[in-house]
Amino acid sequence: MSVIEELIRSEADGTISFGNYKLAKKAKLDNFEHQADLYKVKTCHEITKLERNGMFVYESVPGTAVSGFTAADWGVEFKVEGDKDAQITVQLEDDTEYEVLVDGVPAGDMATNMSGKMNVSVELSEGAAVGVRIEKR
Repeated sequence: MSVIEELIRSEADGTISFGNYKLAKKAKLDNFEHQADLYKVKTCHEITKLERNGMFVYESVPGTAVSGFTAADWGVEFKVEGDKDAQITVQLEDDTEYEVLVDGVPAGDMATNMSGKMNVSVELSEGAAVGVRIEKR
């Protein structure tokens, strides 16, 4: 996996890929249509942020490249790459318990806060994508 040069794209399997952690200056793309939703992405080496229909979906500090991102009633799943460990925040259901798996290994159960956000730390090294799956209990 590598950075997403076009900042965001639709994949053949119905998922999306976004982010470019190698950019020195912040770049953004607004009104990207995917499956009847409008996405906005902002990305650079400091941060990567994704919104769907004006609502928060994903954020990482520092910036990352994400591939195969899918969100459903059961949770979210994606692969993430970066050149440094990242703090990732995702939007899920409010006040709900989830199981977090990193590269298929259980990382524990976590609950979202009252606004539905969850923070996950992921160890990253450039050139190696890490699979993240956050599944409702």
